[in-house]
Amino acid sequence: MSLYLCAAVYHALQVAINRQFAQGLFLKGAYTWSKAINWTDDDGWAGMPLTNWGPALRRNRAVSGYDRTQMFTLGFVYEAPFGPGKRWAQSGPASWLLRGWQSNGVWSAYTGTPFTVGASGAELNMPGTSQTADQVKTGKVTTIGEIGPGTMWFDPLAFAQPTGVRFGSTGRNTMRGPGMFNLDLSIFRTFSLTEKLKMEFKTEAFNFTNSPKFAGPGSSVAGLRLNPDGTIRDLGGFSSITSTLTGLATPSERRLRFGLRFEF
Repeated sequence: MSLYLCAAVYHALQVAINRQFAQGLFLKGAYTWSKAINWTDDDGWAGMPLTNWGPALRRNRAVSGYDRTQMFTLGFVYEAPFGPGKRWAQSGPASWLLRGWQSNGVWSAYTGTPFTVGASGAELNMPGTSQTADQVKTGKVTTIGEIGPGTMWFDPLAFAQPTGVRFGSTGRNTMRGPGMFNLDLSIFRTFSLTEKLKMEFKTEAFNFTNSPKFAGPGSSVAGLRLNPDGTIRDLGGFSSITSTLTGLATPSERRLRFGLRFEF
């Protein structure tokens, strides 16, 4: 009997970016370059993602499904340099119009998470095991980067359905999906209406750039159909990205919110 310790391994380079508030600008950010390796992504008691067969358990050990090679986040606060005590427009109509405006936001960018290129396990006939595709082109698989039905995120002809009772030549999580970019931004100003009464106007934009967060591509080569000359007849969803991610803290579409707050 063999005993396997299904531990996770994580290594990272982490860099912090800090700028104390000066001349109207404050910055706080972080960059991480990392790699996480595990046997399964689940917490607690979990089955293996590829196979539970003892002699082949090490096929499960690979880059974690939640791994993101690079992550960058930057938060900022900026106070416009106009009005009394500021650099420009210290008095006059321009001062009244431009004074007191502030902006803050969070900008973040992440590389994509990995996925497994699967295949039909009918010939494998091995309950508790997921079949993977054969990689039939040598070298690194080309990432085409197209988005939408019938398009190709990666080269689908780099993979093929394995034949016979054997595992495919690819392993777990050998390809990566699209990354993400997001900017949440707010602009606000406080108006002094009387000595004690103040009004704050605020505009908030979630996903200000309206950047979609795409889900991973179709990952099963079983749907791929080829013509006799080896050209593609039907992708069958393989290599195509047709949806966006759900359940994120920030939406895939831009959302605007306006508000007024009175202080007295």
